[in-house]
Parts: sequence; C-alpha cells; structure tokens
Amino acid sequence: MAPDTAPPTEPQDSPQGYVGLDAGDAERFARQRGWTTVRSLPPGAIITMEYRMGRLNFEVRDGVVTRAWKG
Repeated sequence: MAPDTAPPTEPQDSPQGYVGLDAGDAERFARQRGWTTVRSLPPGAIITMEYRMGRLNFEVRDGVVTRAWKG
C-alpha cells in the first residue's frame, strides 16, 4: 500500500471572523474549530514567513485581535 501523501486539510474557517475578539476567546475558538497551532503576536512583531498548514496567526493589541491570517 502506498503512503498517504495527501496534504493535511485546514479548518474551513475565515480568519477575518476573529478580528475584534478578545485574544483568549479567539484562541479558544480557533482550537475548537480545528486549528492545530494558534500564534498571538504583538503589532509589528518580526516573524518567519514560512507557511504552516493548520496555523492561525493573530496580531493582538490591548488584548484584542486586530488582524488574523493563515499560515
């Protein structure tokens, strides 16, 4: 039998739906919806740009999600 080479799937979830939420609530909702990695970052944080399937990134200011994106 050949190994399964299909790429993993991501949750069918819009990152924009998290903007405006409390960061803790947003992270909890994201994990409940199937995101395997949730990363909260301060505005202007220097991050690596590699795309990670199943990762959701939040930019957080004053405890509120101001931007969200996959990868």
